[in-house]
Amino acid sequence: MTILDCRPFLAVGVSFIAAVLIAFSRRWPNLRETWSVIASVLKFGIILSMLPAVLDGNQYQWTLCQITDTVGLTLRTDPAGMIFAVLASMLWVPMNFYSIGYMRCNNESEQTGYFAAFAICMSAVMGIAMAENLLTFFIFYELLTLASYPLVLHKRNQEALMASRKYLIYTLISGQLFLAGVIAVYCISGTMDFTPGGFLSTDMAPRWVLQAIFVLMILAGSVKAAVMPLHGWLPAAMIAPTPVSALLHAVAVVKTGVFAVLRIIGFVFGPKLLAEIGVVDVLAWAAAASIIISSLIALRQDHLKRRLAFSTIGQLSYIVLGAALISPLSIKGAYLHLVAHAVMKITLFMCAGLIIARTHRNNISELYGIGKKLPVTMACFTIASLGIAGTPFLVGFVSKWNLALGALQAGKPLYILVWVASALLAAGYLMPVVQMAYFRKDPQEEFREYGDISYSMLIPICVTTIIAVVLGIVPDIYPHFYELATMASNAICAGWNGGWM
Repeated sequence: MTILDCRPFLAVGVSFIAAVLIAFSRRWPNLRETWSVIASVLKFGIILSMLPAVLDGNQYQWTLCQITDTVGLTLRTDPAGMIFAVLASMLWVPMNFYSIGYMRCNNESEQTGYFAAFAICMSAVMGIAMAENLLTFFIFYELLTLASYPLVLHKRNQEALMASRKYLIYTLISGQLFLAGVIAVYCISGTMDFTPGGFLSTDMAPRWVLQAIFVLMILAGSVKAAVMPLHGWLPAAMIAPTPVSALLHAVAVVKTGVFAVLRIIGFVFGPKLLAEIGVVDVLAWAAAASIIISSLIALRQDHLKRRLAFSTIGQLSYIVLGAALISPLSIKGAYLHLVAHAVMKITLFMCAGLIIARTHRNNISELYGIGKKLPVTMACFTIASLGIAGTPFLVGFVSKWNLALGALQAGKPLYILVWVASALLAAGYLMPVVQMAYFRKDPQEEFREYGDISYSMLIPICVTTIIAVVLGIVPDIYPHFYELATMASNAICAGWNGGWM
């Protein structure tokens, strides 16, 4: 049942209002940051208030304006979108407190612009998560690009300028490709509304036209998802402050890229059509190659944030590969890994930010013995690293287990070897950081100076680490990401027997 309700609009709008209030509070830092915290808590509360009805099979819907007779700027809360909306709004709360500590600890300039842009980014993410159709999705997709650009440019130096230009070029081109695909879809189908299982069919256009549209739209999503070789903007964007890196990797930009891929595969084309036109195998192989190559490159990175950046490229390709296998369990695993990667990677980046803020060391080869100086931070880093590698009883294992079962269900067990190899490589590029922290003595220890600890940075790290552990032990604990992923997968694959094993 569809329920007409303004809460989807409120979930998007609350941080827009906060951005305005933040801008007018430039002279009062405490008030400025209070607006940001209030907006994050309100947004999370509004999203959670809609969750029970969605779990019961209902949807909230609200049309902001009617653009044409058949297309409106409409928001809707289906299970797939709620996974992303709950995840992003949940993580924005600890990230807000972390950002306050980080920006103050480092005496960063342009803090007002930072918090305002961050708030607009979260509005855009909510719009993407709850978009009812392709046009609404595109509008918020482009808004996110524009809002996140000043965050990458934040340091205002030459390196930041070059990185932000590269980011803008990549993502704007991605947006135009997506728009071209949206127009083509509307021309051949007369609709843009996301439909579980897809709304395109072979009688709407020749096979080669459908293949071309799919490639166009997947390329657009893959740029923001940083699938190789379209990943160049992501390592460059590591010049941004660490909370921005966490935003790019865990909550916003790259997640919207893989969410776009999930929407295109599950709600525009659908498993049945994709099996008929035969394009997903190419996407699956591209994702598998991206997983292995990015992991190998990560092994060679000494800069901590760049190593985490290449880790992100590989981990996001897990989601693309799961979607490309188009079996119920692989799609379910893809949605679960959307959650798992966000929780683990935001923890790793927040740990990296605290390490850099306190030690002023960016390179892994310089992190001698910091486990003794930063015991809680490094404990959280270790747990999140083990989760990235797929260790049981951590959230990463749950998603990877479902992805592996999905590969077997699709009759393509070879991809399990890709995930196993990637897990071993993840341990190979993250565990050396742990080794340096705990088992290597700093030869210059007596000359090292450490900054003061910031509990507004440390407590959010502990919170996200606890979430990673709890979701690994009890996957369907509230807010029921596991159930939402099951509902989304079942809706996408309903009525189609793909000959699964």
